[in-house]
Amino acid sequence: MKKSIVGALLAATALTSTAYAEDSVEVLHWWTSGGEAAAVSVLKDSLEAKGVTWNDMPVAGGGGESAMTTVRARVTAGNPPTSVQMLGYDIVEWAEQGSLGNLNEVAEAEGWGDVIPEALQAFAKVDDVWVSAPVNVHSTNWVWVSKKIMDELGVTEAPASFDDFIALAEKVKEAGYVPFGYGGQPWQDITTFDSVALATGGLDWYKKVFIDLDPASINSDTMIAALNNMGKIRALVDENFSGRDWNLATAMVINDEAAFQIMGDWAKGEFVNAGKTPGEDFLCWRVPGTEGHVTFNADQFAMFNVGEDRVAAQNAMASSVLSPEFQVAFNIVKGSAPARVDVSDAEFDACGKKAIADLKAASEAGTLVGSQGLSHTNRAAVKNAFSDAVTAYFNGELTAEEAAEEMADTVAIANQ
Repeated sequence: MKKSIVGALLAATALTSTAYAEDSVEVLHWWTSGGEAAAVSVLKDSLEAKGVTWNDMPVAGGGGESAMTTVRARVTAGNPPTSVQMLGYDIVEWAEQGSLGNLNEVAEAEGWGDVIPEALQAFAKVDDVWVSAPVNVHSTNWVWVSKKIMDELGVTEAPASFDDFIALAEKVKEAGYVPFGYGGQPWQDITTFDSVALATGGLDWYKKVFIDLDPASINSDTMIAALNNMGKIRALVDENFSGRDWNLATAMVINDEAAFQIMGDWAKGEFVNAGKTPGEDFLCWRVPGTEGHVTFNADQFAMFNVGEDRVAAQNAMASSVLSPEFQVAFNIVKGSAPARVDVSDAEFDACGKKAIADLKAASEAGTLVGSQGLSHTNRAAVKNAFSDAVTAYFNGELTAEEAAEEMADTVAIANQ
């Protein structure tokens, strides 16, 4: 059964290569929510103004896991898309397999190396070859907050610590609201854990665990404390959380049904798309306990090896992605910060200005660190080892002690 399904998929995708002209790009991405679709339209319009036709290939499923399954099928069929939305080490691994193209000509002509932060270049360049075009800098340690509920509770500023945050969430529950709008999907679990781990153990411990993969730091009292803090969030979500898409959890805050959502700043795009204004309708806090730090991930468009007849359109897309005009227009809609450090924040709203300022400050202070949950600290196998344990714990399948031990064991195997 599985073989027949895969065979049918490969046969179907193999037929698509003749459908697109030289002046077109086929783009695979997972931006399917309202705010994300609006952001995609910005790039589509930019390209069409250059005479390049956009052929959309959306694959639902935040975090890109479904998208990567589709990409593998396309590449196996010998018919890769022009470009694929990717994150972190996924880009590096595809480049190491020799599947990605070479953007050096356009990158050098436009001076990408002078304006893109080195932290992003670590994923956009492999062996001194530009293989992808960074679209933005997202950050995962945000809390999106219902101002209405905060006003009702008389709260005027973010809690000072993670413990204070949980105490406030318990007051929210007493007031009859859902404390945390939450989507029970593995990628959301591990992305939330980015912030919980950083708030619990601090930056040095976070790096030892997720970057250095230090066994003693992974299976430690600090990890158990971090998991127990994750458990405090689990106790404050509604009973229908399991399987919920992230944007539906965002909608709970937009509609003042839930007080908080811990989520990357793509969530802000949902507020913007709903006509909400920061400071008036919603608030944006750093997760209490992580102030002064930014856990980042960056959406990038990886460019696959395609025929020479499609390279010009591919380069035109890469150029559009990195143009200052697009970086402003797209990131205002998407909720993220520009991938270029020379872009003005003048047109951004209050949360956008804070994102840009926080990013710059963290970069200068050395407190800008990759998101473990979104493939910016280590490779997919390692990320998945952490993710499986966190989700098993969150769903009551493991104790905190068992989850910490399982992390140490499975991470060691994944890192071999």
